[in-house]
Amino acid sequence: MPSCRYPVVPSRPAWAALMRIIAGEFRGRTLRPPSDRRVRPTADRVREAWFSILGPYLPGANVLDLFAVSGALGLEALSRGARHVDFVEISKASLDALRANVAALDAEERVRVHRADALRFVSRLAPRSYDVALADPPYTTDQAARLVESFRERPFAAILGIEHRGAVTLPGDDTRRYGDTALTFCYAP
Repeated sequence: MPSCRYPVVPSRPAWAALMRIIAGEFRGRTLRPPSDRRVRPTADRVREAWFSILGPYLPGANVLDLFAVSGALGLEALSRGARHVDFVEISKASLDALRANVAALDAEERVRVHRADALRFVSRLAPRSYDVALADPPYTTDQAARLVESFRERPFAAILGIEHRGAVTLPGDDTRRYGDTALTFCYAP
């Protein structure tokens, strides 16, 4: 009897079913991940630390979520009291997941989604266009360093928080490390 062979199809990573809003208005709501399996989500403990640090600045804030992917960071900020969030993402798969997550939370009136390159987007912003900017650029690029450089030239937000590899040092004002992940914060003068 011939054996039947099935192609091995990579399953959705375990984190995909666990992407949730941690606290606030949308607490416990599940987020849809993008179909792109190369995407690395922010771990819950890192996101929790990030928002613990930014908590006092979020109520009523105008927030920018760069390299937004599923929108987890910006939607967490919205859940914790931000007034408005602008999402910037270039990948179609990520934009599809992001728009589905915004719709599932019925948050369309409080957000704007921009299909754009994050670095080009910030290069056109006036100083302090946002209260808080969040960024989680791909670890395999130099975009985190370039984003800090752009912020130093013209601070487009009062606070910029960037997630990056822990082994990378960015010229920020405050860096916190969580295993192999780091969060660097830059503050406008």
